[in-house]
Amino acid sequence: MCQLLGMNGNTPTDIVFSFTGFCTRAEEHKDGFGIAFFEGSGVRLFVDAQSARSSPVADMVRRYPIRSDNIIAHIRKATQGRVALENTHPFQRELWGRYWVFAHNGDLKKFAPRLHASFRPVGATDSELAFCWLMQELSKAHASVPSIPELTATLRELVPRIASHGTFNFMLSNGEALWAHCATRLCYLVRQHPFGQARLQDDDISVNFAQLTTPSDRVAVVVTEPLTSDETWIDFAPGELKVFAGGAPVEGA
Repeated sequence: MCQLLGMNGNTPTDIVFSFTGFCTRAEEHKDGFGIAFFEGSGVRLFVDAQSARSSPVADMVRRYPIRSDNIIAHIRKATQGRVALENTHPFQRELWGRYWVFAHNGDLKKFAPRLHASFRPVGATDSELAFCWLMQELSKAHASVPSIPELTATLRELVPRIASHGTFNFMLSNGEALWAHCATRLCYLVRQHPFGQARLQDDDISVNFAQLTTPSDRVAVVVTEPLTSDETWIDFAPGELKVFAGGAPVEGA
């Protein structure tokens, strides 16, 4: 299975600490990596079919001053589709005049929906196929970009139709919010004032967030497995879909 990492903040946030810890897991998940982060209405998307442990693209990302309020990263352990750039997550599409990015952890069997011309996969993964179908069905359900609660309600209707075909952990963002669905394992935390120190679980690196933040900052981090050993991570329930906006879960959405 692959590994997912998502961040949503109320202000552009540095991801280097979390991304560094995330990449240590690429020893097992070595079939490619990718990261997408929003800057205004644009998206910077970096993908490589090499392991994040050895990829020069991953090294560049660790040195790049990423500051974004919506980020999705993925390290791949291939199940469907060969190890190739076109099969590397996250995937990106346009809908309603804005970019959407998507990454999936899992394996879908016998998922063969009919797609129209607007959304077609480039690669051969079940993940990109699921993303294209979601975009197609969202575009059919709404004539223009709906509110976060409306989008969440539509996703809650659509997601079980894909999840019935297998394991469907995913993250999805349009730069306004971050949606995360748990089939088997996801967890999250919200960092906010008073900030403290955190140490990576898979590497001997720690950071004092109090020195890097303001009292008004808030960020939600969603990941397959906890990244730090000294923070309280909250597990998703299997089958749960959560949406994060402004650095926190959106209650009632």
